[in-house]
Amino acid sequence: MKFIQLTHSGPVVTLMLNRPDLHNAFNAELIAELRAACEQLAVDPLVRAVVLTGAGKSFCAGADLTWMRSSLDLTHDENVADAERLAAMYESLNTLPKPVIGRINGAAVGGGAGLVACCDIVVAAESARFGFSEVKLGIIPAVIARYVVPKIGVSHARALFVSGRRFDATHAQRIGLVHDVVPDAKLDSVVGKVIEDVLTSGPEAIARAKRLVQAVVSLPEDEARRYTVAAIADARTSEEGQEGLRAFLEKRQPRWVEQQPRRGF
Repeated sequence: MKFIQLTHSGPVVTLMLNRPDLHNAFNAELIAELRAACEQLAVDPLVRAVVLTGAGKSFCAGADLTWMRSSLDLTHDENVADAERLAAMYESLNTLPKPVIGRINGAAVGGGAGLVACCDIVVAAESARFGFSEVKLGIIPAVIARYVVPKIGVSHARALFVSGRRFDATHAQRIGLVHDVVPDAKLDSVVGKVIEDVLTSGPEAIARAKRLVQAVVSLPEDEARRYTVAAIADARTSEEGQEGLRAFLEKRQPRWVEQQPRRGF
């Protein structure tokens, strides 16, 4: 891949946006590569956790100017097709059945802040800055709204979407976009502790938990009730659920902790 770098370290993969000279801004190629990378990681049984970050000083500055300029010449139908490709990329990241840890090393603006909203656990450097600045260009954060609004809530989304103002990592934590804010020098050590934590959890349980959250917030009440009842029954009777309970009762580590998958890297 040209604009995405995948680095494997045992069961952990770092997925790095790799256009540092352009602050890791989106273009059509990066969007396609990021979607392909997520689809690849989703089906790899040796991958237990994914760290999403950006090369250089920025996390992701959203869309690059050349890509945005090209939209001026697109018809409405062509713009719909373009937005569909962008939406598919976000969906592949949001539904990735592995824990996605956001390592926010710098500015995350527009579509970059949308990527942050798709992460399960977000650790941001104190120097990181955020913003949904689309209205400054006369457009709106439409595609990413599906992920941002549930993450930060309607009130904060309205305030930030209509103002387009930039905000710091502390405010991002306050509204729920970010979970931990740490000194820049401690970013990697804190991300490492998060990785250690998620690797002690059952891989299939993590995937089930991610689907559970989505079901609870999207399904009608009756359907959500039926889903949750079936979900716990399925989890309890699964091989992983049985192993986890037996390990707890026998006061030992479950197999997924004792036998971490390894790669030849």
